[in-house]
Amino acid sequence: MILLDNTIISEDILEKNFICNLSACKGACCIEGDFGAPLTEEEIETIEAELSNILPFLSAESINEINKKGIWEKDIDGDLVTTCLPSGACNFSIKESDGTLKCGIEQASKAGKSSIQKPLSCHLYPIRISKVGNYDAVNYHKWDICKPACKLGDEHKLAVFQFLKIPLIRKFGTEWFNELSNVAAQWESDKIK
Repeated sequence: MILLDNTIISEDILEKNFICNLSACKGACCIEGDFGAPLTEEEIETIEAELSNILPFLSAESINEINKKGIWEKDIDGDLVTTCLPSGACNFSIKESDGTLKCGIEQASKAGKSSIQKPLSCHLYPIRISKVGNYDAVNYHKWDICKPACKLGDEHKLAVFQFLKIPLIRKFGTEWFNELSNVAAQWESDKIK
């Protein structure tokens, strides 16, 4: 583990390679799993405030489910997550003509209709962040559905943290990311010696 400011970082995010490969997985992370995407209270407030701008990008089925259940619920651990369709797909996922699932919140933002990005937990995937005392534990989450992403990352030799530069900066800031990059360079140098 690497200690950087108030974060405890798994070496896996420096050593494992990853490039999301939507053409292979078809956005399976939007439907796989037991519950929806993890949310913060602040994200819930922001999504609720922007919901009228996001709804036009969602399916009629998703809008119906949101009207019935709302945009969030608690999972079995009491954590806040997005609500899902009966199929298990996140209510904010939208299916493209080729069957690929994408985020309706992100599509609304890309279209200039909403000022918010997709939930940080989605943006950061395959990194998961949890609290350990006063620290944020930054861990790599390995999932079989991401094997094509790992293979593509290996082909391009792109580490998880490099692939996730933008969401990591979104979460921790540019200075933190630059420090992590320096740690990674030293880590790589030490391995060569």
